[in-house]
Amino acid sequence: MPRSVNAVASRAKRKKVLKQAKGYFGRRKNVWTVAKNAVEKGLQYQYRDRRAKKREFRSLWIQRINAGAREHGLSYSQLMGKLHANGIEINRKVLADLAMNNPEAFKAIVEKVK
Repeated sequence: MPRSVNAVASRAKRKKVLKQAKGYFGRRKNVWTVAKNAVEKGLQYQYRDRRAKKREFRSLWIQRINAGAREHGLSYSQLMGKLHANGIEINRKVLADLAMNNPEAFKAIVEKVK
């Protein structure tokens, strides 16, 4: 009995990986073994950085809120503590946006909790 290999599926798998490697430099874009390793590593970075992105944005929002709060004589932690104590449920993303793009509204929030 002849050896049976699923060449159609194998070729499709290789084509898919080489398509993902499009834009890579040198042999990483067209040599199967090199491209496979490069794509796998790229997918690992992608997975990791989707989570890191959330941390980085939260950190950025906190810095912006802190800068806005200090203009009104409060620290970040004091502002957040007073917001929670007064039952104002507003997330950091929105607060940071207000601090940057709408300082009047941010000031109103700070004055309400003082």
